[in-house]
Amino acid sequence: MPQHRERGLHEMPDGQYLSQNDTIMWMVEADPLLRSTIMGVVLLDGAPDWDRLQARVEEVSHHIAALREKVVSVPLHPTTLRWVDDPDFDIGYHLRRIRLPVGSGVQQLLDWARTTAMGGFDSSRPLWEFTLVEGVGVEGAAFVMKAHHVVTDGIGAVQLAAHLFDFEEQPAAASATTRPLAAKHTSVSMLRDVVAHDVEGAVDLARHQLASVVPNLLHAVRNPQQAARQAMSTALSIGRMLAPATTPKSSVMMGRMTASNYRSVEVPMEALRLAAKAAGGRLNDSFLAGITAGLHRYHSRHGAEVHELRVAMPISQRDTGHSEGGNHVTVMRFTLPVAASSAAERIDAMHRAVDVVRHERSLDHTETIAGFLNLMPKGVIGAMLKGVDFLASNVPGVPVPMWLEGQRVQRFFPFGPTAGSAVNITLMSYDGVCCIGVNADAAAIPDPDVLAECLREGFDEVCSLANPEPKPKPARKKATGAKARAKGE
Repeated sequence: MPQHRERGLHEMPDGQYLSQNDTIMWMVEADPLLRSTIMGVVLLDGAPDWDRLQARVEEVSHHIAALREKVVSVPLHPTTLRWVDDPDFDIGYHLRRIRLPVGSGVQQLLDWARTTAMGGFDSSRPLWEFTLVEGVGVEGAAFVMKAHHVVTDGIGAVQLAAHLFDFEEQPAAASATTRPLAAKHTSVSMLRDVVAHDVEGAVDLARHQLASVVPNLLHAVRNPQQAARQAMSTALSIGRMLAPATTPKSSVMMGRMTASNYRSVEVPMEALRLAAKAAGGRLNDSFLAGITAGLHRYHSRHGAEVHELRVAMPISQRDTGHSEGGNHVTVMRFTLPVAASSAAERIDAMHRAVDVVRHERSLDHTETIAGFLNLMPKGVIGAMLKGVDFLASNVPGVPVPMWLEGQRVQRFFPFGPTAGSAVNITLMSYDGVCCIGVNADAAAIPDPDVLAECLREGFDEVCSLANPEPKPKPARKKATGAKARAKGE
């Protein structure tokens, strides 16, 4: 399967191809329930100077290829998509400014953001919109970043944010940047390029396959039983990845619609980390434990028993060789136990379940699998996505304070797409706080405030491991005999 080339942060090569995984996200959007819009809601102390902000975003757009490129289809190749420069790029369309009604707070901001997210994108333009929102509270403001998931994954968004935000209140002025003129593309030139791309991909695939075929054959000859077991293990792993599970396991979060609701939850990062450590897990394990504890409570509130739920979780395949930005995740579906007798048991269960997924042999074949799925009717993929109960994503964020043109960032809440599931719960750490964005399908979860309350209680349960009650000291036994005389008792 041809591999797409990476776009360097400071290089502007035109005409890169979307990966097969990205192509799936693009193609399934024929169903509005499966849109792949991600939102970043950044709370600020106040509104930055508008002229300076415009200049800043304009400057950043010259450094990040995806901000000035759009996605186009290739003639005669229905499942091949590529990035091309937008010759009509207009910063005034992508950077906007609004003011909320008097008396608006954070929840009113989130209500506006979720409505904006539901609007999708104009596919004839670059797939992002940034908005300065004033009137949040008394003097506060927000910077809301909307982007399509093919533009970047969560980690890439954090990397890109490092170019938009400052790590000191008054940084040195940046130098101006120029950009070459956009290349013109015709149907003939794109068809010629895609043929070259396919040939290049085939040659690259053959080169890699031939490099390993001899060692693989030798291994099969010397260890035929082991080779057969490995082949069977890989086949079973791929089977689990493609399992046609189309019905949610929840008996409560069943409905689906194009409307959703945003809520936010905050958890001290150190408490979540220490809780994971106390139970022998990682921060991601305590994050999932908090979610499952909350969802168990939510089902109990509705008089329903639930023992396991199906989750879709991005597994990052980003490494040091990947450029900043871009999308380098594979979404894996699997079930998680929801009922547990203690927080420690819950964290341990999450750790064991995720560890199995991280070692699935199918992870090495995700592009090939995605290419196969792209040839299937889009309704098949959509049905698989709608059988997911919840999506969960843990994004390592920025551990230090940030500023946007002199205004300090207070919180950075991420909101991922529901993509056919009942709810997406995404964590992004910022300056010692786990900022958790909850995007809940309005049909599956008509009472988002109840869900948010249950999630907070679930995380409180997990974080209680970080500060266990001190054990009473055992009473000191009174010394007798020779020991007592030695101590003068």
